[in-house]
Amino acid sequence: MNIDIVDTHVHMWDLNKATYAWLENDTSILNRSYDLEELLPSLSHAGVQSGVLVQAANNIEDTNLMLNAAHQHQWIKGVVGWLPLDNNKLTERYLNDFVSTNSCYKGVRHLIHNEPDPKWLLRPNVLNNLKLLPAHNLTYDIVGVNFQHLRTAINVAEKLSDLKLVLDHLNQPPTDSVDFEQWKSLMSTLAEFPNVYCKISGLGTAIGKSTWGKNDLVPAISFVLEHFGVNRCFCGGDWPVSLLAGPYEKAWLLYREIFSEMLSAENQKRVLHDNACEFYNL
Repeated sequence: MNIDIVDTHVHMWDLNKATYAWLENDTSILNRSYDLEELLPSLSHAGVQSGVLVQAANNIEDTNLMLNAAHQHQWIKGVVGWLPLDNNKLTERYLNDFVSTNSCYKGVRHLIHNEPDPKWLLRPNVLNNLKLLPAHNLTYDIVGVNFQHLRTAINVAEKLSDLKLVLDHLNQPPTDSVDFEQWKSLMSTLAEFPNVYCKISGLGTAIGKSTWGKNDLVPAISFVLEHFGVNRCFCGGDWPVSLLAGPYEKAWLLYREIFSEMLSAENQKRVLHDNACEFYNL
């Protein structure tokens, strides 16, 4: 079955043009610049036809880098950029600039997992600025890594029912731990909010072992498909971070195999293409 897959989670970074604080002491393969040209040969093998660039730094330089790349690469259909959400004046300024000059600016993200305060999204200034996004048809990506981030997401979803939210990497489900039950409980609560979506991405990296495969992915994927439904789930590759767990194509081939066993042809298309286009207004 041929589906034009949308990869909703592609990164790129240039260490000469923006600052990436999380890479400063990194000794892995990630601590260098990554350009989209490197990814191009792998797209066809993975079945990916289009993509969404997602911010990798809490600064304007990184967002401008992505916007420039989107204008150069036709397969990039959207950009999830950054805004200084804790600063009202600057948020308004950059929001207006980005939206008025870039039709590919589709959403916002902040690296909340790098903030000491796991409730950063609930700060008054941040909440007030998040309220501005729906009027511009913008979404918000929540990149959480622990249970407090899920609790914060619940509060945000409750307070901002008009804002479409997506949980990047499913908030890194601890599928091989006793904590998986608590993850499922919190995710079940989030599933009750119709404005919350799930991004099936980065799971190979989250699993954290060199030999991972289909059986490692099924528990979390089957859970979100059951609780959020096929209309509120879509996928991302998380390149180049995903390279820590193996080739770009690996996750996509496994996702497609899993979906072919769980979903009808129509619903496979929804999860791999349609939902992404609807969520990000591609």
